[in-house]
Amino acid sequence: MPDGLHTLGRWTGDRARATPDRTAIDDRGVVVTYRELDARAERLAAAFRAAGYAIGDRIATLTGNSADHVVLFFACAKAGLVLVPLSWRLAPRELSAQLEIAEPALLLVETEFESLAKATLARLARRVPTAAIGAHGVEAEVPAPSRDVLPGPSGRIEVADDDALLIIFTSGTTATPKGAVLTHANCFWTNLAFSRIVELRATDTVLAVMPQYHVGGWNIQPLLAWWTGATVVLERTFDPGRVLHLIQERRITTMMGVPANYLFLAQHPDFDGTDLSSLEHAIVGGAPMPPALLRTWHARGVALTQGYGLTEASPNVLCLPDEHARSRAGSAGKPYPHVDVAVADPVSGEHLDAAAEGELLVHGPSVFAGYFRDDAATAAALHDGWLHTGDLVRRDADGFFTIVDRIKDIYISGGEGVAPAEVESVLMAHPAVADVAVVGVPDERWGEAGVAWVVVRRGRVTDAAELESFARDFLARFKVPRDVYFIDELPRSTAGKVVRRHLVERAAAFAAQAAHTPAARTEDRR
Repeated sequence: MPDGLHTLGRWTGDRARATPDRTAIDDRGVVVTYRELDARAERLAAAFRAAGYAIGDRIATLTGNSADHVVLFFACAKAGLVLVPLSWRLAPRELSAQLEIAEPALLLVETEFESLAKATLARLARRVPTAAIGAHGVEAEVPAPSRDVLPGPSGRIEVADDDALLIIFTSGTTATPKGAVLTHANCFWTNLAFSRIVELRATDTVLAVMPQYHVGGWNIQPLLAWWTGATVVLERTFDPGRVLHLIQERRITTMMGVPANYLFLAQHPDFDGTDLSSLEHAIVGGAPMPPALLRTWHARGVALTQGYGLTEASPNVLCLPDEHARSRAGSAGKPYPHVDVAVADPVSGEHLDAAAEGELLVHGPSVFAGYFRDDAATAAALHDGWLHTGDLVRRDADGFFTIVDRIKDIYISGGEGVAPAEVESVLMAHPAVADVAVVGVPDERWGEAGVAWVVVRRGRVTDAAELESFARDFLARFKVPRDVYFIDELPRSTAGKVVRRHLVERAAAFAAQAAHTPAARTEDRR
């Protein structure tokens, strides 16, 4: 097929011709029409080209959800630049490591995060040009790109389907961050697949609360809405009371969230009295939805579309449509159209037929291009065209999938992936820590939370409060362990690996014995 037909820079132009005066974005009361969105993106793309940016140059951002960030996304799509949205929830050490990998030609910073950006940039060996993002920022003046990094392919001005569009940093099984490269084609196909199961109409009003440094902040509803011509009510953060108010006031028809979002909404005192009649369906991802919480929402007449995905698949892989939400509660559903999956023996790699349990493999046009400048990690994830997810699944006789466990050790806390190895590497830097293992345990509020098991170095003294304070200096708050327990020796297998399930069981026993109350201990983690 001809190159360039599946590039996302076309989408706003198509909508501007078809429905120029329809509202594309409602950013806290500031409305942007499709005509305005396309015009602003075109002007910014032209400014990037005039300033000397080339196809393949990276534009990093440190910003909350905003219409300006959406304009920047489509400007990058039009100019062939790669948007690298960074999480404002991370610590300067974590952000600087990601910037070292991405080597952006420009870093755009929202005013609110100037101090964080300054502390991050101070850790870098090379200079990264910065500019403000906002009404009087980068749209008014685009600084020249950094040429300490290699420019994109010289001479080419037409954007291709296989050009990178996004680099999203993921949690990994090691402490080393990895940037997943998503191309225009990846994003095109994942949105097309999503539209075939979770229909979105031009008359829909979408509430978007997922952060735009996550792939879900783009490829689970918002981009499809702008392709379709719907309206996106864009929120900077998730506040349960405000979300309930918006659903009723703005007649929200659909939204996406992680289970913790729906839990907090259901627990809010306004939940029972809020008119939810406009909310025809809601998407849930990031972690399995507890059956009791599903029943709570079903009782309010809201169908929930459950699914499974991962950044490396752009992210949509499995989906349980509304009609099966009650009868198949707990299942992740079946593959989206244009997505092929297989179940493989985790040891031999042999593909298993019929009803089976094993590692989930994914194949198709939405599977990512690889990790940015990390050939070893890419080779470990992609074998013979299949993405190895590291997740253990069970496929039943009817072809429905259930997520059994993560083969990798990542746990999901409030929709955020946390790599135990990263937390462990930070705690190991404390002079009193001789050995440490971090595991994810069930948490009523966040789905899962981290528990650190620490072996204290002989002759040293420390306590949980000191180690938690130490970790907060180097880690995002949601990565700091909820509890720190002390142990004489970590349980290990004959191969020398930590037997994490034993630590999970012991943590559960400790929690029960102490009548632990997760909500009281996790209030300040977010």
